[in-house]
Amino acid sequence: MRKFGIPAAMMAFAMLAGAGTANAQVATVLKPVQLGVALGGAIPLSDFGKSFNTGFNVTGTVGVNPAGLPVGFRIDAAYNQFGAKATTTVSAKIAGVSGNVVLSMAGAQMAPYLIGGVGYYRVSSSLTGSVASNHFGFNAGAGLQIPLSGFATFIEARYNRISENGGSTSFVPVTVGVMF
Repeated sequence: MRKFGIPAAMMAFAMLAGAGTANAQVATVLKPVQLGVALGGAIPLSDFGKSFNTGFNVTGTVGVNPAGLPVGFRIDAAYNQFGAKATTTVSAKIAGVSGNVVLSMAGAQMAPYLIGGVGYYRVSSSLTGSVASNHFGFNAGAGLQIPLSGFATFIEARYNRISENGGSTSFVPVTVGVMF
């Protein structure tokens, strides 16, 4: 449970920080097409978490928001890196591209949303040298979009599970980003 303390604290802080300014802001208006970037921590889970420490995540995104619908779509390209617990010379790297459906409460001053989809991931480790493998997986999570003048910030947490031969790799990136 300790691993979720920092992400939970980040989410609570974002909600409280935005709550004070929510009344002064206009309702969220999603642009038809948005570009965004995000960064944050990535928490390894299950067997993967037994071998690797919390790492980092960098994500680029393109969002499409059909007018008048609470459903949008996002394509995310993400890079995650984790250091091994046993040594400082070993790392795991996971790069992926995912297609996602976003269910938002557009029109609210701070807009919570659900996100989920499927992706194609490249998993590699410095322990295995330059050997890497590609696998399909899925992600599901939630976020909070906070509108600002001309752009929006967001905080998001997503569970990712990658199906591999004979097992799986799971992790949760908790990111803070901006959408233009």
